[in-house]
Amino acid sequence: MSNSVVSTPPESTPKNKRRGGRGGVRSKLKGRQVDPQAREDVLALLGDAPRRRDLLIEHLHKIQDRYGCLSARHLVALAAEMKMAMAEVYEVATFYHHFDVIKEGDTAPPAITVRVCDSIACELAGSHDLLAKLPALLGTGVRVLHAPCVGRCETAPVAIVGQNPIPHATAEQVKQAVQAGQVTHPGTKGAVTPGHVDYAAYRAAGGYALAVSCVAGTKKPADVIAMMEDSGLRGLGGAGFPAGRKWKLVSAEPAPRLMAINIDEGEPGTFKDRYYLERDPHRFLEGALIAAWAVGIEAIYIYLRDEYHGCRAILEREIAALQANPPYAIPAIHLRRGAGAYICGEESSMIESIEGKRGEPRLRPPYVAQVGLFGRPTLEHNMETLHWVRDILEKGPAWFASQGRHGRKGMRSFSVSGRVKKPGVHLAPAGITLRELIDEYCGGMLDGHELYGYLPGGASGGILPASKADIPLDFDTLTEYGCFIGSAAIVVLSNKDTASAAARNLMKFFADESCGQCTPCRVGTVKALQLMEQKRWDAPLLQELSQAMMDASICGLGQAAPNPVLTVLKYFPKEVE
Repeated sequence: MSNSVVSTPPESTPKNKRRGGRGGVRSKLKGRQVDPQAREDVLALLGDAPRRRDLLIEHLHKIQDRYGCLSARHLVALAAEMKMAMAEVYEVATFYHHFDVIKEGDTAPPAITVRVCDSIACELAGSHDLLAKLPALLGTGVRVLHAPCVGRCETAPVAIVGQNPIPHATAEQVKQAVQAGQVTHPGTKGAVTPGHVDYAAYRAAGGYALAVSCVAGTKKPADVIAMMEDSGLRGLGGAGFPAGRKWKLVSAEPAPRLMAINIDEGEPGTFKDRYYLERDPHRFLEGALIAAWAVGIEAIYIYLRDEYHGCRAILEREIAALQANPPYAIPAIHLRRGAGAYICGEESSMIESIEGKRGEPRLRPPYVAQVGLFGRPTLEHNMETLHWVRDILEKGPAWFASQGRHGRKGMRSFSVSGRVKKPGVHLAPAGITLRELIDEYCGGMLDGHELYGYLPGGASGGILPASKADIPLDFDTLTEYGCFIGSAAIVVLSNKDTASAAARNLMKFFADESCGQCTPCRVGTVKALQLMEQKRWDAPLLQELSQAMMDASICGLGQAAPNPVLTVLKYFPKEVE
């Protein structure tokens, strides 16, 4: 068969009807064509912003914020403007919960969306009743959705009207907020977000003087790294890797190096990072700049979860103030916005998201300290870890190490929620026991409630009975009990709760939040939830499934998801027999 191209179609075929296999002439271009109005919409939103791939999620947010959804025509226009394949844009947009992708012919969502958190702390506070009441109360013009943890567990139950959080929400309060059009975050002051120490006030109180002295040569990078090692400070995002050792490892890698700061904080029960951001944002920024100087960092990327709209407003303003009048020639600081994906709390998933991709974990090795953001050696840190840098260097590593209790070292910011009188962030010695924490910091149990059990490390950390309330709470102390402290998110259960119901809530969260990349996690979480919904649990099958998930899952989500199941089987067997 000839491979020649027919250059002249038969004259008998009308021009507008010509088709061709290999040799014909198409009546229109292949693929989706850019709608002129959609192109104008996108151009107006993007303005002079760069069209780099790593800014894809930022640009998707601009469209979502303006139009309330991501229509097919806007996605086509964005893909053309960024010179990306439509498939690449679509696969990223559909990965994240907070992007509403509307296919051609589908109806756009209502103008107002109400999200009700139904994670563990809010479920204990009655979020299911709230979810049941709101659709009929608000009517068809408002969309009501369940949401995973929104990081406000101390004010449970929480509803989000648009971007406006309603603490201790009742159905009537949500209705009033909708009717009043209160859909944007109320700002950086008020009942939801308290006042914070701004740049001018922080500088006036001696802020950034330590960073200036480091850069001026009063301290050597190696000496500062040694002080961090001597303090015993470990990563406070959950993994607990020694901070000083991480600085040393990354500084030994070839330049240029980058820093990625993880403020995704999606673990149910965790809200400490938000607490500090709303009050003293420059303390962690100064810690980041000191780390950047000690390690030799070229640029800093801050990844903030999308639910923290008030924190984003604070950071945008305070970073701009810092950059406009820096204490010295600081490295570039980039603030990036998440889009609703718990998996992006995992460091490599966060890095993928910063690069404008789906937030799927990377296989390791190589580790992010070697090949991280944009392929460069990357110092990845949780925000609270950097929050402590200034205090450690000013007061000395021995001061920090001496703060612990029961033989442990340092301080911990415990996010406490559930059946206590004073939920919130409580700064307490590392190694404090749950019983001491409740009695000394939380005002005791709620009236009429008795301690029944607790989550020592958020959704992933397992569930312990009241008989284990005297274990020191710190890294490594809970391992023998099948638990871990993680980010120190404590959820307190009472005799009015059951551990099995709590475990079901947590497994539902994991099933919803699995990125789907690996089969053990994607299928295992769903199968486990189905087994846990039975009145009597199939313990041997759940244990076998749990082992497969722990052994074969790519990242910590699938590896830790079985912890609530296994601890219920171990410590609360009568609930599921």
